[in-house]
Amino acid sequence: MNNDKKYFTKQLLKWNELVNDRPMPWKGEKDPYKIWLSEIILQQTRVEQGWAYYNRFVSTFPDVKKLAKAPEEKVFKLWEGLGYYTRCKNLVATAKFIANEKQGVFPDTYEEILKLKGIGPYTAAAIASFAFNLPHAVVDGNVFRVLARYFGIETVTDSTTGKKLFTLLAEELLDKKQAGIYNQAIMDFGAVICKPQNPLCGECPLKNKCVALAQDKVDLLPVKAGKLIKKLRWFYYFIVEHKGKIYIRKRGPKEIWENLHEFLLFETDKIMTIEEIKQTDFFKNITGKKDATVLHVSKIYKQQLTHQTLQGSFIQLKLHNEPSLKGYKAVTYKEMQRLAFPKFITGYLAENELKAFER
Repeated sequence: MNNDKKYFTKQLLKWNELVNDRPMPWKGEKDPYKIWLSEIILQQTRVEQGWAYYNRFVSTFPDVKKLAKAPEEKVFKLWEGLGYYTRCKNLVATAKFIANEKQGVFPDTYEEILKLKGIGPYTAAAIASFAFNLPHAVVDGNVFRVLARYFGIETVTDSTTGKKLFTLLAEELLDKKQAGIYNQAIMDFGAVICKPQNPLCGECPLKNKCVALAQDKVDLLPVKAGKLIKKLRWFYYFIVEHKGKIYIRKRGPKEIWENLHEFLLFETDKIMTIEEIKQTDFFKNITGKKDATVLHVSKIYKQQLTHQTLQGSFIQLKLHNEPSLKGYKAVTYKEMQRLAFPKFITGYLAENELKAFER
Protein backbone atom coordinates (compact mmCIF):
# COMPACT_ATOMS: atom_id res chain seq x y z
CA MET A 1 0.00 0.00 0.00
CA ASN A 2 1.47 3.40 -0.97
CA ASN A 3 1.78 6.29 1.46
CA ASP A 4 -1.41 8.09 0.31
CA LYS A 5 -3.43 4.94 0.89
CA LYS A 6 -1.84 4.31 4.28
CA TYR A 7 -2.54 7.93 5.20
CA PHE A 8 -6.19 7.54 4.15
CA THR A 9 -6.76 4.47 6.31
CA LYS A 10 -4.88 5.87 9.30
CA GLN A 11 -6.69 9.22 9.26
CA LEU A 12 -10.08 7.60 8.74
CA LEU A 13 -9.64 5.31 11.75
CA LYS A 14 -8.32 8.21 13.83
CA TRP A 15 -11.41 10.29 12.94
CA ASN A 16 -13.62 7.34 13.83
CA GLU A 17 -12.00 6.92 17.24
CA LEU A 18 -11.82 10.58 18.25
CA VAL A 19 -14.68 12.31 16.45
CA ASN A 20 -17.28 9.94 15.05
CA ASP A 21 -20.35 9.92 17.29
CA ARG A 22 -23.00 8.95 14.73
CA PRO A 23 -25.63 7.01 16.73
CA MET A 24 -27.38 3.89 15.38
CA PRO A 25 -29.02 1.11 17.41
CA TRP A 26 -27.16 -1.66 15.55
CA LYS A 27 -23.73 -0.02 15.79
CA GLY A 28 -21.24 -2.32 17.47
CA GLU A 29 -23.69 -5.22 17.23
CA LYS A 30 -22.09 -8.67 16.86
CA ASP A 31 -25.23 -10.79 16.43
CA PRO A 32 -25.29 -11.68 12.70
CA TYR A 33 -29.10 -11.95 12.78
CA LYS A 34 -29.53 -8.37 13.97
CA ILE A 35 -26.85 -7.09 11.59
CA TRP A 36 -28.55 -8.87 8.69
CA LEU A 37 -31.92 -7.43 9.75
CA SER A 38 -30.53 -3.89 9.87
CA GLU A 39 -28.81 -4.21 6.50
CA ILE A 40 -31.92 -5.55 4.74
CA ILE A 41 -34.05 -2.77 6.25
CA LEU A 42 -31.51 -0.13 5.17
CA GLN A 43 -31.45 -1.25 1.52
CA GLN A 44 -33.06 1.66 -0.37
CA THR A 45 -34.05 3.23 2.98
CA ARG A 46 -32.66 6.19 4.94
CA VAL A 47 -31.23 5.42 8.39
CA GLU A 48 -33.68 7.83 10.01
CA GLN A 49 -36.63 5.90 8.60
CA GLY A 50 -35.18 2.43 9.12
CA TRP A 51 -34.29 2.99 12.79
CA ALA A 52 -37.84 2.60 14.11
CA TYR A 53 -38.51 -0.43 11.88
CA TYR A 54 -35.35 -2.13 13.13
CA ASN A 55 -36.36 -1.62 16.75
CA ARG A 56 -39.86 -3.00 16.09
CA PHE A 57 -38.53 -6.06 14.28
CA VAL A 58 -35.98 -6.87 16.98
CA SER A 59 -38.62 -6.43 19.69
CA THR A 60 -41.19 -8.58 17.86
CA PHE A 61 -38.77 -11.18 16.45
CA PRO A 62 -35.69 -11.25 18.73
CA ASP A 63 -34.07 -14.16 16.87
CA VAL A 64 -34.18 -15.80 13.46
CA LYS A 65 -36.30 -18.76 14.62
CA LYS A 66 -39.08 -16.48 15.85
CA LEU A 67 -39.04 -14.60 12.55
CA ALA A 68 -39.15 -17.88 10.63
CA LYS A 69 -42.19 -19.10 12.58
CA ALA A 70 -44.16 -15.85 12.24
CA PRO A 71 -47.18 -15.70 9.90
CA GLU A 72 -46.15 -13.90 6.72
CA GLU A 73 -49.05 -11.46 7.03
CA LYS A 74 -47.68 -10.35 10.40
CA VAL A 75 -44.18 -9.81 8.99
CA PHE A 76 -45.48 -7.86 5.96
CA LYS A 77 -47.68 -5.74 8.23
CA LEU A 78 -44.67 -4.83 10.36
CA TRP A 79 -42.76 -3.97 7.17
CA GLU A 80 -45.62 -1.83 5.83
CA GLY A 81 -44.43 1.60 4.69
CA LEU A 82 -40.80 0.65 4.00
CA GLY A 83 -41.43 -0.14 0.35
CA TYR A 84 -39.39 -2.43 -1.92
CA TYR A 85 -41.35 -5.39 -0.59
CA THR A 86 -39.19 -7.98 -2.34
CA ARG A 87 -36.80 -7.33 0.55
CA CYS A 88 -39.44 -8.49 3.01
CA LYS A 89 -40.22 -11.57 0.94
CA ASN A 90 -36.51 -12.47 0.86
CA LEU A 91 -36.23 -11.74 4.58
CA VAL A 92 -38.90 -14.33 5.36
CA ALA A 93 -37.42 -16.90 2.95
CA THR A 94 -33.91 -16.51 4.38
CA ALA A 95 -35.14 -16.71 7.98
CA LYS A 96 -36.92 -19.99 7.21
CA PHE A 97 -33.83 -21.35 5.44
CA ILE A 98 -31.54 -20.56 8.38
CA ALA A 99 -34.03 -21.85 10.95
CA ASN A 100 -34.84 -25.07 9.10
CA GLU A 101 -31.70 -25.89 7.10
CA LYS A 102 -29.04 -24.38 9.36
CA GLN A 103 -30.67 -25.18 12.72
CA GLY A 104 -30.98 -21.48 13.43
CA VAL A 105 -27.23 -20.85 13.15
CA PHE A 106 -26.29 -17.95 10.85
CA PRO A 107 -23.52 -18.73 8.30
CA ASP A 108 -20.13 -17.42 9.41
CA THR A 109 -18.21 -17.13 6.13
CA TYR A 110 -18.53 -14.50 3.40
CA GLU A 111 -19.11 -17.15 0.74
CA GLU A 112 -21.96 -18.84 2.64
CA ILE A 113 -23.56 -15.53 3.62
CA LEU A 114 -23.49 -14.44 -0.04
CA LYS A 115 -25.54 -17.52 -0.99
CA LEU A 116 -28.50 -16.39 1.13
CA LYS A 117 -31.52 -15.02 -0.72
CA GLY A 118 -31.61 -11.24 -1.03
CA ILE A 119 -27.96 -10.77 -0.10
CA GLY A 120 -25.41 -9.28 -2.49
CA PRO A 121 -21.68 -8.53 -2.12
CA TYR A 122 -22.20 -5.36 -0.06
CA THR A 123 -24.56 -6.95 2.50
CA ALA A 124 -22.42 -10.09 2.71
CA ALA A 125 -19.33 -7.98 3.40
CA ALA A 126 -21.17 -5.95 6.04
CA ILE A 127 -22.40 -9.02 7.93
CA ALA A 128 -19.07 -10.86 7.58
CA SER A 129 -17.03 -7.91 8.86
CA PHE A 130 -19.38 -6.58 11.56
CA ALA A 131 -20.32 -9.96 13.07
CA PHE A 132 -17.16 -11.98 12.48
CA ASN A 133 -14.50 -9.33 11.70
CA LEU A 134 -13.74 -11.05 8.40
CA PRO A 135 -11.59 -8.96 6.01
CA HIS A 136 -14.15 -7.98 3.37
CA ALA A 137 -14.61 -4.33 2.39
CA VAL A 138 -18.07 -2.84 2.00
CA VAL A 139 -18.69 -0.81 -1.15
CA ASP A 140 -21.86 1.29 -1.08
CA GLY A 141 -22.82 4.78 -2.19
CA ASN A 142 -20.93 6.39 0.68
CA VAL A 143 -17.75 4.44 -0.12
CA PHE A 144 -17.96 5.23 -3.84
CA ARG A 145 -18.25 8.94 -3.02
CA VAL A 146 -15.43 9.09 -0.46
CA LEU A 147 -12.96 7.17 -2.63
CA ALA A 148 -13.87 8.98 -5.86
CA ARG A 149 -13.30 12.38 -4.26
CA TYR A 150 -10.18 11.60 -2.24
CA PHE A 151 -8.35 9.81 -5.07
CA GLY A 152 -9.90 11.92 -7.87
CA ILE A 153 -11.37 8.93 -9.70
CA GLU A 154 -13.53 9.91 -12.68
CA THR A 155 -14.48 6.39 -13.77
CA VAL A 156 -18.26 5.92 -13.85
CA THR A 157 -19.15 4.22 -10.56
CA ASP A 158 -22.08 2.15 -11.82
CA SER A 159 -20.19 0.73 -14.81
CA THR A 160 -18.64 -2.75 -14.79
CA THR A 161 -15.16 -1.21 -14.89
CA GLY A 162 -16.03 1.25 -12.15
CA LYS A 163 -17.45 -1.35 -9.79
CA LYS A 164 -14.35 -3.52 -10.21
CA LEU A 165 -11.96 -0.60 -9.73
CA PHE A 166 -13.65 0.71 -6.59
CA THR A 167 -14.02 -2.77 -5.08
CA LEU A 168 -10.31 -3.52 -5.54
CA LEU A 169 -9.36 -0.14 -4.08
CA ALA A 170 -11.70 -0.61 -1.09
CA GLU A 171 -10.16 -4.03 -0.39
CA GLU A 172 -6.65 -2.54 -0.54
CA LEU A 173 -7.52 0.26 1.90
CA LEU A 174 -9.28 -2.04 4.38
CA ASP A 175 -7.60 -2.51 7.75
CA LYS A 176 -7.88 -6.29 7.80
CA LYS A 177 -7.24 -6.58 11.54
CA GLN A 178 -10.25 -4.41 12.36
CA ALA A 179 -12.41 -4.81 9.27
CA GLY A 180 -15.73 -4.16 11.02
CA ILE A 181 -14.53 -0.93 12.60
CA TYR A 182 -13.01 0.30 9.33
CA ASN A 183 -16.13 -0.50 7.29
CA GLN A 184 -18.41 1.29 9.73
CA ALA A 185 -16.01 4.24 9.82
CA ILE A 186 -15.92 4.82 6.05
CA MET A 187 -19.72 4.53 5.76
CA ASP A 188 -20.22 6.98 8.64
CA PHE A 189 -17.62 9.31 7.14
CA GLY A 190 -19.49 9.38 3.84
CA ALA A 191 -22.78 10.01 5.63
CA VAL A 192 -21.73 12.86 7.93
CA ILE A 193 -18.58 14.47 6.42
CA CYS A 194 -18.21 13.60 2.72
CA LYS A 195 -21.93 14.04 2.07
CA PRO A 196 -23.54 14.07 -1.41
CA GLN A 197 -24.62 17.68 -0.97
CA ASN A 198 -22.80 20.35 1.05
CA PRO A 199 -19.92 18.15 2.26
CA LEU A 200 -18.03 19.41 5.32
CA CYS A 201 -14.68 19.82 3.60
CA GLY A 202 -13.48 22.31 6.21
CA GLU A 203 -13.85 19.66 8.94
CA CYS A 204 -12.45 16.79 6.85
CA PRO A 205 -9.29 15.14 8.26
CA LEU A 206 -8.40 14.06 4.70
CA LYS A 207 -8.64 17.51 3.10
CA ASN A 208 -4.89 18.05 2.75
CA LYS A 209 -4.58 15.16 0.29
CA CYS A 210 -8.07 15.16 -1.27
CA VAL A 211 -7.70 15.36 -5.06
CA ALA A 212 -11.27 16.55 -5.66
CA LEU A 213 -10.86 19.41 -3.18
CA ALA A 214 -7.50 20.44 -4.65
CA GLN A 215 -8.92 20.41 -8.20
CA ASP A 216 -12.29 21.96 -7.28
CA LYS A 217 -14.16 18.82 -8.37
CA VAL A 218 -15.98 17.93 -5.16
CA ASP A 219 -19.39 18.62 -6.71
CA LEU A 220 -18.47 16.66 -9.86
CA LEU A 221 -17.50 13.40 -8.18
CA PRO A 222 -18.41 10.60 -8.13
CA VAL A 223 -19.38 10.25 -11.80
CA LYS A 224 -22.55 8.27 -12.43
CA ALA A 225 -24.16 7.02 -15.62
CA GLY A 226 -27.06 8.95 -17.15
CA LYS A 227 -30.32 9.10 -15.28
CA LEU A 228 -32.90 6.37 -15.79
CA ILE A 229 -35.94 7.13 -17.92
CA LYS A 230 -38.81 6.52 -15.54
CA LYS A 231 -42.17 5.25 -16.73
CA LEU A 232 -45.24 7.22 -15.60
CA ARG A 233 -48.24 5.14 -14.47
CA TRP A 234 -51.63 6.42 -13.32
CA PHE A 235 -53.36 4.37 -10.61
CA TYR A 236 -57.02 4.97 -9.80
CA TYR A 237 -58.06 2.94 -6.78
CA PHE A 238 -61.74 2.22 -6.16
CA ILE A 239 -62.53 1.60 -2.52
CA VAL A 240 -65.73 -0.35 -3.05
CA GLU A 241 -68.04 -0.86 -0.08
CA HIS A 242 -71.17 -2.99 0.22
CA LYS A 243 -72.93 -3.72 3.51
CA GLY A 244 -69.99 -2.63 5.65
CA LYS A 245 -67.37 -4.62 3.79
CA ILE A 246 -64.56 -3.47 1.50
CA TYR A 247 -63.30 -5.34 -1.55
CA ILE A 248 -59.57 -6.07 -1.73
CA ARG A 249 -57.14 -8.49 -3.34
CA LYS A 250 -53.56 -9.62 -2.79
CA ARG A 251 -51.16 -8.62 -5.58
CA GLY A 252 -49.64 -11.55 -7.44
CA PRO A 253 -46.08 -12.60 -8.31
CA LYS A 254 -43.90 -10.48 -10.60
CA GLU A 255 -45.94 -7.37 -9.82
CA ILE A 256 -44.71 -4.39 -7.85
CA TRP A 257 -45.83 -4.78 -4.22
CA GLU A 258 -46.05 -8.58 -4.56
CA ASN A 259 -48.12 -10.16 -1.75
CA LEU A 260 -49.42 -6.80 -0.54
CA HIS A 261 -53.10 -5.92 -0.63
CA GLU A 262 -54.91 -3.34 -2.71
CA PHE A 263 -58.37 -2.06 -3.65
CA LEU A 264 -59.83 -2.33 -7.15
CA LEU A 265 -57.28 -0.83 -9.49
CA PHE A 266 -57.92 0.98 -12.76
CA GLU A 267 -54.59 1.79 -14.41
CA THR A 268 -54.05 4.19 -17.33
CA ASP A 269 -51.19 6.05 -18.93
CA LYS A 270 -52.81 9.46 -18.51
CA ILE A 271 -54.70 11.59 -16.02
CA MET A 272 -58.51 11.17 -16.08
CA THR A 273 -61.45 12.84 -14.34
CA ILE A 274 -64.04 10.82 -12.45
CA GLU A 275 -66.57 11.59 -15.18
CA GLU A 276 -64.24 10.13 -17.80
CA ILE A 277 -63.62 7.04 -15.67
CA LYS A 278 -67.38 6.51 -15.27
CA GLN A 279 -67.59 6.00 -19.02
CA THR A 280 -65.07 3.14 -19.03
CA ASP A 281 -65.89 -0.56 -19.14
CA PHE A 282 -63.99 -0.95 -15.88
CA PHE A 283 -66.43 1.28 -13.99
CA LYS A 284 -69.47 -0.23 -15.69
CA ASN A 285 -68.28 -3.74 -14.79
CA ILE A 286 -68.10 -2.77 -11.12
CA THR A 287 -71.54 -1.23 -10.94
CA GLY A 288 -73.32 -3.04 -13.80
CA LYS A 289 -76.69 -1.43 -14.28
CA LYS A 290 -77.10 -1.03 -10.55
CA ASP A 291 -77.04 2.09 -8.42
CA ALA A 292 -73.74 3.25 -6.99
CA THR A 293 -72.81 6.35 -5.03
CA VAL A 294 -69.43 8.07 -5.33
CA LEU A 295 -68.69 9.18 -1.77
CA HIS A 296 -65.29 10.77 -2.20
CA VAL A 297 -62.62 11.48 -4.82
CA SER A 298 -59.20 12.18 -3.36
CA LYS A 299 -56.46 14.54 -4.37
CA ILE A 300 -53.68 13.17 -6.58
CA TYR A 301 -51.06 11.10 -4.76
CA LYS A 302 -47.57 10.41 -6.04
CA GLN A 303 -44.86 7.85 -5.30
CA GLN A 304 -41.45 7.70 -6.89
CA LEU A 305 -40.02 4.21 -7.45
CA THR A 306 -36.62 3.37 -8.92
CA HIS A 307 -37.80 2.83 -12.49
CA GLN A 308 -41.24 4.37 -12.48
CA THR A 309 -43.40 7.17 -11.15
CA LEU A 310 -46.85 6.37 -9.80
CA GLN A 311 -49.60 8.98 -9.67
CA GLY A 312 -53.31 8.65 -9.09
CA SER A 313 -56.21 9.07 -6.75
CA PHE A 314 -58.73 7.14 -4.67
CA ILE A 315 -62.47 6.92 -5.29
CA GLN A 316 -64.72 5.74 -2.47
CA LEU A 317 -67.71 3.97 -4.00
CA LYS A 318 -70.79 2.63 -2.19
CA LEU A 319 -72.69 -0.13 -3.98
CA HIS A 320 -76.34 -0.77 -3.17
CA ASN A 321 -76.26 -4.29 -4.62
CA GLU A 322 -73.65 -7.00 -4.12
CA PRO A 323 -71.04 -6.90 -6.90
CA SER A 324 -69.40 -9.82 -8.69
CA LEU A 325 -65.69 -9.09 -8.52
CA LYS A 326 -63.48 -12.00 -9.55
CA GLY A 327 -60.27 -12.28 -7.56
CA TYR A 328 -61.43 -9.91 -4.82
CA LYS A 329 -62.73 -10.67 -1.35
CA ALA A 330 -64.91 -8.63 0.99
CA VAL A 331 -63.44 -7.79 4.39
CA THR A 332 -64.53 -5.66 7.31
CA TYR A 333 -62.70 -2.49 8.20
CA LYS A 334 -61.24 -4.25 11.27
CA GLU A 335 -59.97 -7.15 9.13
CA MET A 336 -58.48 -4.71 6.65
CA GLN A 337 -56.42 -3.04 9.38
CA ARG A 338 -54.52 -6.28 9.99
CA LEU A 339 -53.41 -6.56 6.36
CA ALA A 340 -50.34 -5.03 4.73
CA PHE A 341 -50.80 -2.43 1.97
CA PRO A 342 -48.21 -0.58 -0.16
CA LYS A 343 -47.07 2.88 0.83
CA PHE A 344 -49.08 4.47 -1.99
CA ILE A 345 -52.27 3.23 -0.28
CA THR A 346 -51.27 3.68 3.37
CA GLY A 347 -50.43 7.30 2.60
CA TYR A 348 -54.02 7.84 1.53
CA LEU A 349 -55.51 5.89 4.45
CA ALA A 350 -53.47 7.91 6.95
CA GLU A 351 -55.05 11.14 5.68
CA ASN A 352 -58.62 10.10 4.93
CA GLU A 353 -61.63 8.55 6.62
CA LEU A 354 -63.38 5.73 4.81
CA LYS A 355 -66.78 7.34 4.60
CA ALA A 356 -69.94 5.43 5.53
CA PHE A 357 -68.04 2.23 6.32
CA GLU A 358 -69.04 0.31 9.41
CA ARG A 359 -66.29 0.15 11.99
